[in-house]
Amino acid sequence: MALTNRGRGGGGNRGGRSFGRGGRGGGRGGGGNFGGRGGGVQKRGGGRGGGRGGGGGGGKGFRGGKVGRGGSKGGSKVIIEPHRHEGIFVARGKDDLLVTKNLISGESVYGEKRISVEGQDGVKVEYRVWNPFRSKLAAGILSGVEDIFIAPGKKVLYLGAASGTTVSHVADIVGSEGIVYAVEFSHRSGRDLINVAKKRTNVIPIIEDARYPQKYRMLVGMVDVIFADVAQPDQARIIALNAHHYLKNNAHIVISIKANCIDSTAEAEAVFANEVSKLKKEHIKPIEQITLEPYERDHALVTGKYIRSQ
Repeated sequence: MALTNRGRGGGGNRGGRSFGRGGRGGGRGGGGNFGGRGGGVQKRGGGRGGGRGGGGGGGKGFRGGKVGRGGSKGGSKVIIEPHRHEGIFVARGKDDLLVTKNLISGESVYGEKRISVEGQDGVKVEYRVWNPFRSKLAAGILSGVEDIFIAPGKKVLYLGAASGTTVSHVADIVGSEGIVYAVEFSHRSGRDLINVAKKRTNVIPIIEDARYPQKYRMLVGMVDVIFADVAQPDQARIIALNAHHYLKNNAHIVISIKANCIDSTAEAEAVFANEVSKLKKEHIKPIEQITLEPYERDHALVTGKYIRSQ
């Protein structure tokens, strides 16, 4: 299957690749602002950047909000607009910020800023700022990934949950009707993850090695999406094992690949290509590949569709 390089684009990221879709040119991530025609957050280098991020060209938002305690600078007016990815929002003010609606109002998870705005019904709603330098998934969204497949009501298996930073935002996105099964091997990080789950009851913390998915078969049901940030040399195998156990047919995977963790002697692009090749052998059809610079060096985000063998 031919790979189509999405190109550098106007001030964009190093673009990315689409698998099996014709050349589109101009990577949608990268430069530009959240504003304008909906591009990604402003990156180092500016330019017009990619389309279809942000609020899809600025639909109606919640106006006149103020940043609450622990939030952005002193009471500046902000407007909240929906991002094109359902369940994610953009806070437009002095700085444009990626945010999620706080599932537990008044509570921060890792010291993140919070923004409180008055909704159209007069009720205040709190949002949490999502820092792309602390989250591979947020970095992928701001780099212009076409679809993350995580949305309200979805069931997500999250491999490599760490202390729960990104997990907490995924929990915000899927909401009370969704579930996040969060797997983390480290007991130290697992303690923090459990504390996150005490308040976010849609998070199921699982302190186990993701190499052995059968160990948590009594806790995890069939899921709509697997997100993986395990940074291990055998991560393709880990993802495949979990997909075979828990991923629905024609459901999706989203993977953060750190080249140095797999092969520190090879070029990053070669490592990414090799990992994609391994996924294909496990019934995972690649959809898209984008780099995560400037947020993460030598990282790629890959999405794919899982097709169970007949």
